[in-house]
Amino acid sequence: MTATQISYLTFGIILVIALVFDLGLMSKKNTTITIKKALYQTLFWVGLSVAFCVFLWFEDGPKVATKYFTAYLMEWSLSIDNIFVFILIFTYFKVEEKDTGRALLIGILLAIVFRIAFIALGIELIQRFHWILYFFGFFLLYTGYKLFFQKDDEEFNPGETKIYKFIQKYLRFTNVEPKGRFTINHHGKVYFTNLAIVVLMLAAIDVVFALDSIPTVVSLVREKANVPFSEEDILVIYSSNIFAVLGLRSLFFLLKGAVDQFDYLQQGIAVVLVFIGIKMLIEYFDIHISIYISLAVIVLSLVTSIVYSIYHKRKMPGVKSDNLD
Repeated sequence: MTATQISYLTFGIILVIALVFDLGLMSKKNTTITIKKALYQTLFWVGLSVAFCVFLWFEDGPKVATKYFTAYLMEWSLSIDNIFVFILIFTYFKVEEKDTGRALLIGILLAIVFRIAFIALGIELIQRFHWILYFFGFFLLYTGYKLFFQKDDEEFNPGETKIYKFIQKYLRFTNVEPKGRFTINHHGKVYFTNLAIVVLMLAAIDVVFALDSIPTVVSLVREKANVPFSEEDILVIYSSNIFAVLGLRSLFFLLKGAVDQFDYLQQGIAVVLVFIGIKMLIEYFDIHISIYISLAVIVLSLVTSIVYSIYHKRKMPGVKSDNLD
């Protein structure tokens, strides 16, 4: 077996063991996840991701490991934006604390399946039409600009989304208290509960976020726009995405009460998106930015935005935990 094949096999084994551990020991039904437990779970997933990075360093070399770590860090930071939206979804549908963990878990597992399909489609399109990366470059520039200047009062409303309206139109659902159930049988007809709607919305929203994150990661790990993906690059794209998404649930509970501490994080993410967009576009002129420079820009942008958030509070709250109680 080649080094890359061993890495794929190792990733698969780690993923299966981690899911069994998470499902069997950390995701019991009708349990409330405390901040302390969420911290342990977050450390577990981050530690596992870092351990895989160390494994790649010795098995595939420092460059592949650096690509993985950069992609994972990017995905992890973007996932914090997901969490802000997830909090609003759970609040809007009034999901009980004891049901939140299971709903998040199933929604995230669905999101992983969709992401795998989405990544495969994206890689195939880019392989066939490498110029599509330039389109993604402009898209990331626009997204970054919009995110940077987004106002605090532009709050996400789950009830006004096209996803929810589509579900409401084509699925039969009830507002009856779910009591941990995803479906209810009434007079021989199956109705979806609010808990099932939340799961579907979590998966769908994550796919929407993937429109930003996947092109970003592809640009980070790929050497040149007109060069086919290597096996190592594909491994990095899949593993960084999946590890970051798997850590979303514990990160949700960890940050749920502290979202007001990251007022300016979106500006840091916006700067990174603009940087990646520029990186994609200048490849047309055969200008390539090293993965090490990309890692430095990501770390600097995120750290600066977090530190600035801690020492400079906004006067007008946006998505704050105080408004979600």
